[in-house]
Amino acid sequence: MTGIDEDKQFLPVRIAVLTVSDTRSFDDDRSGDTLVARIAAAGHVLAARAIVQDDRAMIADRLRGWCADDQVDVIISTGGTGLTGRDVTVEAHRDVYEKEIEAFGTVFTIVSMKKIGTSAVQSRACGGVAQGTYLFALPGSPGACKDGWDEILAPQLDYRHRPCNFVEIFPRLDEHLRRK
Repeated sequence: MTGIDEDKQFLPVRIAVLTVSDTRSFDDDRSGDTLVARIAAAGHVLAARAIVQDDRAMIADRLRGWCADDQVDVIISTGGTGLTGRDVTVEAHRDVYEKEIEAFGTVFTIVSMKKIGTSAVQSRACGGVAQGTYLFALPGSPGACKDGWDEILAPQLDYRHRPCNFVEIFPRLDEHLRRK
């Protein structure tokens, strides 16, 4: 059975939000604002927030910095997942991943199909793990951020979600580093 197990205690997760854009600022970052509001409403902690240009090295550097920060459990980026030449967020994410969560993109496409039909094929949303941190790349529209959060990330980042969730395996994400 899927759903929330009310017998379990909610565990807040520390989440960083990265907006990838050549033109956005904090004054007009509607997608970042959408994620920040949903993170707070769910009871999680906003660990950090930044905006970086559509530059593969800059994006990867920011992701690596947050992965190395023990105050960040999850990174959600928005923007740069499309098909144009400046859309390099997916490549930057994959430069950082130790393991990719292949099904994240598939599930995001299924969710998007219900909202925007075959236009969902233009998204390259992705997810992965690096240094014990989850990373997710969502498209740059507020609607896509709502869908990605509401339909996938909110339940998977809730420790009470059954039959399983991302939070319960946090302690094992970097177990390979502890083996000697």
